Amino acid sequence: MDLQFTDEQNMLRDMTHNLCADYCGTDVVRKMENDPLGVPEALWAQMRETGLLGMAVREEDGGMGLNMLDCAVIYEQLGRHLAPGPYFPSTVMTAGALRHAGEAAYRRALLGAIAAGETIVVPAWLEPDGGFGPEGVQLRVERRGDGYVLSGTKRHVFHAAAAQQLLVLARTGEAADAIDLFLVDTKAPGVTLTQQQSMASDTQYRVDFDQVRVASENHVGAERRGWEAWEAAMYEGIILLAAWAAGGAERALEITVQYSKDREQFGKPIGAFQSLAHYMADASAVVDGARMLVQEAAWAHAAGKDVKRLAPMAKLFACRAFREVTHMAQQVHGGIGFTLDYDIQLFYRRAKQLQMNWWDSRYLEGLIAADILDRDGGRTIPDPFSA
Repeated sequence: MDLQFTDEQNMLRDMTHNLCADYCGTDVVRKMENDPLGVPEALWAQMRETGLLGMAVREEDGGMGLNMLDCAVIYEQLGRHLAPGPYFPSTVMTAGALRHAGEAAYRRALLGAIAAGETIVVPAWLEPDGGFGPEGVQLRVERRGDGYVLSGTKRHVFHAAAAQQLLVLARTGEAADAIDLFLVDTKAPGVTLTQQQSMASDTQYRVDFDQVRVASENHVGAERRGWEAWEAAMYEGIILLAAWAAGGAERALEITVQYSKDREQFGKPIGAFQSLAHYMADASAVVDGARMLVQEAAWAHAAGKDVKRLAPMAKLFACRAFREVTHMAQQVHGGIGFTLDYDIQLFYRRAKQLQMNWWDSRYLEGLIAADILDRDGGRTIPDPFSA
């Protein structure tokens, strides 16, 4: 594994860092909290202009066609600045699912619009009391005439009010993976959006579908192959979220180290006290470990290798590192670290939220365990999620 960044990757890192420094200060992050749309206009415009919104979309579909390691370099910088906006759900998850679902001409046109930031399409996936696996998808679809009718509820739909369309996962049969993908207009009759409050104040919605009609041409991909496409996109997406978490953890540690130098108690900086110094030393090792694992997973994907173990490991470890480092940061800051005046609470809340979104720790542990056990002499191992 070669972890020496290329000149192009260094350029992408520096460009993204400078862009976020100019257009995504913590004032922007704060302004976007619980915003109904959650789209920072200046940052979004710059991401469109530089082509960053199309980083994960192939060139033939209108994007930049960057490999996973290139994208991870960019996402690490986005995480350092806690960059808000629908870029991940739209340009990574929806675009990835559309790509894995097939090559219909109209989808290629849609991918180009997504990559250019002209159209926002976010996935409607999770459901009340459902899980992260295919069995959690219970929203039903009926074939009616020359189209379909959807009824049910989705939750934790990021930036739904800013999107023109939703990519809806819906059940079409009784088999666990009998799931199809549908494109639904957010303003279609029967679609109701209700904003939800979250720990990270990151613009999530509940979406109710009441006999929503969907034209047959908005059925995406082959029948009952939707989960396959979605899962393939998830394995790619969680690598980038892991990079985001690693970047956030690194920046939170930097903020804390600087605070420990500036804050004095008993006549000397609090960083001079051994207990706090050791906290930060341990955190530094954790951050470096997270970055290394993320880069290994991204490199493996870029090299065409299997990432079904590495991708979940990267998100599990990086998100845990983000959570542990920000928890330590709160302890070093003391009580004021929990006040809204200090930036460290922005990192702390997003760290915990990211652990719970896009395959949580328990689901990731199950995926890793299943992969480990299934390689035990080729024997059939019971599904750990079936218990």
